[in-house]
Parts: sequence; structure tokens; C-alpha cells
Amino acid sequence: MSTSTSTAQSGRTAAPEPGRGIPGPDTPGRGGTGGFAGGFGGAVASEWTKLWSVRAASLCLLAGLAITGVFAYYYGSISRINDLPVQPVGNAAAASAVVSQFAVVVMATVAVTSEYTTGTVRAALLWVPRRHRVQAAKALVTAVVAFLGGSVFAVIGTAVAWGAFGGRASFQVGTVLGQILAVGVYQALVAVLTVGVAFATRHPAGALSILFTLLWGLPSVLLGLGGETLAAVNDRLPHGAGDHFMQAGDAAPYTSVTAVLIVAAWAAAAHATGLYVLRRRDA
Repeated sequence: MSTSTSTAQSGRTAAPEPGRGIPGPDTPGRGGTGGFAGGFGGAVASEWTKLWSVRAASLCLLAGLAITGVFAYYYGSISRINDLPVQPVGNAAAASAVVSQFAVVVMATVAVTSEYTTGTVRAALLWVPRRHRVQAAKALVTAVVAFLGGSVFAVIGTAVAWGAFGGRASFQVGTVLGQILAVGVYQALVAVLTVGVAFATRHPAGALSILFTLLWGLPSVLLGLGGETLAAVNDRLPHGAGDHFMQAGDAAPYTSVTAVLIVAAWAAAAHATGLYVLRRRDA
């Protein structure tokens, strides 16, 4: 008697074998670990497609580019009008990150919260059941886009500021390239920070409120009140440390390595918080 006949008579259905009609968990292209279309590579490819399938990412990057150009021109013009000391031209683009970072914040927030708003997060977690993989893929994709976008912001901002400075800025290739990369790295870390906060809150208003307070509101209050203690607190916040990392010739209370590690620590903490919420709550 054949195997199929015995199975039919017993009233049970034999489990499908990988490679014979229905792919198993490790079959390439089906969310397993056997190929790029599955596993973490597949999750990254999916997140990349989802990010560019809507216009929000492109609009945010264009907004960031425009904001950087306007702010850098203003920064250079003020330095020329007030006859300030000569400084590296890249400082204008670095300073503009205090505003342009919110283009990255909005982009990364929408990338996460739009799936909760539409309910498509359920489908995403069905295709990629390992939740840490979903969050890591989204953080990686937004970080890469933010790094590239931030670097372009810095290039355009530096070019615009050079004319606005009117001779009140210095140009050294090594310094300029270093600041361009620094702005890109900072924007990438802001993207990771944003993804973590967005997964923790699951709502655009909540995420944006926290991020605007952390990256803009709280530093403005601390610096506005003045005092060494409050300035020291600001130096431990994401943008305070990031500003020291991006500015050239800045009298920072710590090294550039320490500055970028502070921003990275904030991003890691937000990522861990978001992952905790993602694992503990239903989609």
C-alpha cells in the first residue's frame, strides 16, 4: 500500500516537504535564511521598497535640502555682516543640521507610524515574524538614506555658504570633507533614534512631540537659561553632542569620538525601547 493511500485512510495530512511544492522555512525567497530574498536581506529589500513607494521620503529630502540652503546662506551672511572671525566654511552646513534634521525625523517617523495607521504592520510582521529583524531593517534603510541625504545637504550648504561668507570663511579640503561626513553620520543616527521612538509610541503625533522636545525644545530652554550646569546637560543631549561633532574648531568639552558616541548611545537606547514595545504589544 502506498504512503499517500495510508495517509488518506488514516484521515491525516502529511506535512509538506521542502522542495516538493511548498517551500520550507529555509527555502530561498520565502522569508527563510537560504537566500537574499529571505532573512534579513529580504527584510531590508522590503523596507527599501516600502520607503520609496510613497512620496513622503522624497518630499522630506527635498525639504531638508531647501532648508539647508536657506539656513547656510543666512549663517554666512550674518558672519559677513557682523564681521565675525574667519571660520571653516563647513560650519554653516553643520549648523543648519539643527533645522534640517527634522526632515529626517519626519521621514523616519512616517516610515514606521504609517504602517500602524493603515494596519499594514500586521502583514509586515506576518512576512517577517522576527520583530527585531523588522525594526533593524527599517532602522538600517532609513539610516542609509539619512546618511546620503545629510551628506548632500552638507555639500549644498557648504557651496551656498561660501558665497554668503564673502571672504569670512576658510576652505580646506580635508576639513570640508570631514564635516560633510560628520553631518551624514549625525543624520543617520537621528534616523535610528527616530525609528526607535516611533516604534515605542506607534503614533506620529506622539513620536514627533518627543523628538521635537528632545532635539529642539529642551536644548533651546537649557541654552536660553544659561549657566555652566545647564550647558553641560545640553552637551549630553543628542544635538548638543552632535553639534560638537559636526563643527570644526569648536571648543568642545570632549573629543569628537566621545561626541558621536553620545549620539549613538541615545540612538541605541531609543532602538532598544522601541524593540521592547514592539515585542510586548500586539500589532
